[in-house]
Amino acid sequence: MLALLARTMVRQGAMSPCSLVRPVSATMIPGRYLAHQEGLPKLPVPPLRQTCERYLAVLEPLVSEQELEHTRKLMAEFLTPGGAGERLQKGLERRAHKMENWLSDWWLQTAYLDFRMPVVVHSSPGVVLPRLEFSDRQGQIRFAAKLIAGVLDFKTMIDNETLPVEYLGGNSLCMNQYYQVLCSCRVPGPRRDSVVNHARAKRPPTFITVVHNYQFFVLEVYSSDGSLLTVDQIYMQLEKIWNSSLQTNKEPIGILTSQHRNTWAKAYANLIKDKTNKESVQAIQKSIFTVCLDAPVPRVSDEMYRSRAALQMLHGGGSRWNSGNRWFDKTLQFIIGEDGTCGLSYEHAPAEGPPIVSMVDHVVEYTKKTEMVRTPLVPLPMPQKLRFNITPEIKKDIEKAKQNMNIMVHDLDVRVIVFSHFGKNVPKSHKMSPDAFIQVALQLAYFRMYQRCCSTYESASLRMFRLGRTDTIRSASIDSLNFSRTMDDPSKPVAEKVALLEKAVKAHRAYTDMAIRGEAIDRHLLGLRLQAIEDLVSMPKVFMDTSYAVAMHYNLSTSQVPAKTDCVMCFGPVVPDGYGVCYNPMEEHINFAVSAFNSCSETNAARLAQGLEDALLDMRDLVEQMPRAKL
Repeated sequence: MLALLARTMVRQGAMSPCSLVRPVSATMIPGRYLAHQEGLPKLPVPPLRQTCERYLAVLEPLVSEQELEHTRKLMAEFLTPGGAGERLQKGLERRAHKMENWLSDWWLQTAYLDFRMPVVVHSSPGVVLPRLEFSDRQGQIRFAAKLIAGVLDFKTMIDNETLPVEYLGGNSLCMNQYYQVLCSCRVPGPRRDSVVNHARAKRPPTFITVVHNYQFFVLEVYSSDGSLLTVDQIYMQLEKIWNSSLQTNKEPIGILTSQHRNTWAKAYANLIKDKTNKESVQAIQKSIFTVCLDAPVPRVSDEMYRSRAALQMLHGGGSRWNSGNRWFDKTLQFIIGEDGTCGLSYEHAPAEGPPIVSMVDHVVEYTKKTEMVRTPLVPLPMPQKLRFNITPEIKKDIEKAKQNMNIMVHDLDVRVIVFSHFGKNVPKSHKMSPDAFIQVALQLAYFRMYQRCCSTYESASLRMFRLGRTDTIRSASIDSLNFSRTMDDPSKPVAEKVALLEKAVKAHRAYTDMAIRGEAIDRHLLGLRLQAIEDLVSMPKVFMDTSYAVAMHYNLSTSQVPAKTDCVMCFGPVVPDGYGVCYNPMEEHINFAVSAFNSCSETNAARLAQGLEDALLDMRDLVEQMPRAKL
C-alpha cells in the first residue's frame, strides 16, 4: 500500500549491504509457511526497452512536448547497445539470480529506513474503525479486552501456520508480511533506521504493552501453562492498569518517537544510556503489539466525527491530547478512546495495508462474537509499569518534540467521507473495474480543480512473488486526460464521452494487471538507479532529467485498501503540494480519506473530496445515459 514513493529520491552514495530487518533468531519455522513461500515465483526484472518505452508513454500527459523530446534523446543514449542501460540491466539480472527478491531489501531501505522525515503523517497510515457505542472507561476497557483477545487469536493462526493462504486471480500470494507485524518495532539510527523482529526468538515475547495517560505497562497475555488469558482476565488486568495511571504523567516519553528521524536517533542514544530507560524501551520494542487507551477528545458533529477520528489515528491530536500516548515506532498500535473512537496506527516499514486490514477484519469479527465469560479467579500478577528516568536533557527533547508535533497537527487536514450513492455495484453493472472507475473519477476531479493532470501513484501488490511488496500503478494516462478534457465539453456527444471513459478505465485496468505481474516501470527504474550507485558509476542523465523529477513528484498518492469491515485507511500526502487519497470500496458505498497540508495554498482536502463525489456521480449519470447493450 501507500508505499511511500518519493523516498526513491535516494542519496547518490555507495550503499553498504546490511541486514535491514534484524530477526532475533535467523531460523525460520519449518512447515506449511516455508513450503508455500518456496513455491512462489521470484520477482522478474522486466525487459529494459519495454520499461523505457512505457516510461515515455507515462510522461506524455505530464510534461511538455519539448521536455518529452529532450527525454527521448536521453533515453536513446541510455539504450545505446553496450551503453549504460544495458550494463545496469545486466547487473540487476545478476542480482535477481542470486537473491530471493532483487527489490525487497532495496525497497525497505530507500522507501522507509533511509527516509528521515517523521513517521507520523509522512509515512505511517492510520485505520479508522466504525464508532463504538460506549463513552466511559468500562466500555473502553471491555472493548480493549476483546480486541486484545482477537489479535492474539489471529497470532495463534500465524504461530501455528494455519493462516489461510490468500489468492489474487487464482495465484497464491506471499504471506511473509503477516510474520513481520507482531513482536516488531522500528529502531532509529543516525543515518538509517532498522527494524527489529522478536517473533522468531528462542523465547518469543508473551506480553503486550498498554499505554494510558502517557504511562507504559507490560501486560502478560499468556498464563504460566502457555494458554492465553481469557477476555475476562485481560479486562481485570486492564482495569488495574487504568486505576494505577489515573494522573496524566507530566512527561509523555512516547512523543519523542514522532520526531524527525535524525533528531529522534540522537535523543534515543541519549535516552537509552540509562539502564532503566533502556530496559523499558526494549520491553516496548519486544512486545507483541501496543494498545493505546486514549483520553476522550472534544466532541464534534457526526459529519466531522470520522475525519477527527482519522487525525487521532494519524497523530493523536497534539501534545494536549493523545500524541504522547503512543510509541510511533511500534509496528502495530491499536487505539481505543474513552469516547468510542477506535482504530489503529501502524509503522509502514514491515508491511502494506492489505495484511493489516485482513487482521483488522478478523479482530472486528472476533469482538462481535465474543462475550466476556466469568473465569475462575486465578490471582494474576500486577502489570508492570515501565519506568523512565527523565534527565533535564531528555525533558528538553520532549518539549521540542511537543512543539514539532503541534506544528504537524496544525498542518494536516484530513477529510473522511462516506460516498453513499453507490459502491462497487455500479461500475460492475457496467462491466467496469471498480478500482479503475474510482481512479478515473479522481483524475477527473483533479483536472477540474487544476486544469491539468498530475503524476499519480496507486500502489499495486507484488505479493504474487516471493517477498513481494509493491509497485506503482500510474493512474494519470493519456487516456484519462483525454476523458477529463472531454467530459465537461458540451459540444461532445454522450457516446464519445462514454467511449473515452471506457478507454480510460480499460487502460487503468491493463496497467494494474501489468503491475501485479511485476512488469510496471517504477521499481525497475529505481533498481537501475540503485545499481548505478552500487556499481559506483556516474548516474545516467535520464535520471537527472526534469521529466524524471516531474514523474516522481506524486501530487496524488493513492491506495485502494479493501476490507470486509466498514473502515477506512488514511495517510498524509507524500509531497508538500499533494494529496493522500485512500479508499475502501464496499458493495453499495465507498469510504474515502483525503488528506492535504494546510501550509499549501494550492491544495484543499475538502474541495478534492467534494470534487471526487461530483466526478463519481457525473460518471455514473454519463454511463447510465447509454443503453446497457452498448456497454
